[in-house]
Amino acid sequence: MMTDAWRRPVVGLKYANASPAEEDTRMHALFRGVSVIPVLTIERERDAVPLARALFDGGLPVIEVTMRTAAAAAAIATIRRELPQAVVGAGTVSRAADIAAAVHAGAAFLVSPGMTPELAAAALAAELPYLPGVATPSEVMAAHALGICVMKFFPAEALGGVAWLKALAPVFPGIAFCPTSGINEANATEYLALPNVPMVGGSWMAPRDAIAAGDWRRVRRLAEHAAAIGRCEAA
Repeated sequence: MMTDAWRRPVVGLKYANASPAEEDTRMHALFRGVSVIPVLTIERERDAVPLARALFDGGLPVIEVTMRTAAAAAAIATIRRELPQAVVGAGTVSRAADIAAAVHAGAAFLVSPGMTPELAAAALAAELPYLPGVATPSEVMAAHALGICVMKFFPAEALGGVAWLKALAPVFPGIAFCPTSGINEANATEYLALPNVPMVGGSWMAPRDAIAAGDWRRVRRLAEHAAAIGRCEAA
């Protein structure tokens, strides 16, 4: 489902060289039609391409690789090289060094668990779509003051989930959220039904045991189910 937040021009972008209109266009183009984003923690570089291919073939073309492991940057670079039709971004960026590594690897977008002035400056200067993590109304206001209108709500379930997002919708019109943490096949539909949630992030379609076993058929089946959730909400 798409919300007005995707079409609202961003203003006051202090750190990026792109104009507000260019930033909004890039964000919209990258995530148009995307309802579910797999959030992946890849321990072994050799798993990157078959995992990404299973997700892509299952109908999930946009994926986030968290910068939590030594293999993360190499995994992003390998996916970009071997599966260019997929869109791969970098998540859990918490330092300027993470952003530099993600950009060097070819990440198409950046996601952080929170936001500091220094991190935001580095992320926006990279001129990639950037979703900072927010957990309070004050953090939403701080991100919006930088011209950001699409944010990661994290950790979603622990902070009130759907009720939190419902409460913020009338207070922050034009701002969209991608909730992550605690999102699964059972509750994703409830999140995606909200007017300020165009997409959700989660890892339920890529279980660690399936990745460890190289069970890509299982990953693809789970991806197909997740993609179907998105299609139902977009209909």
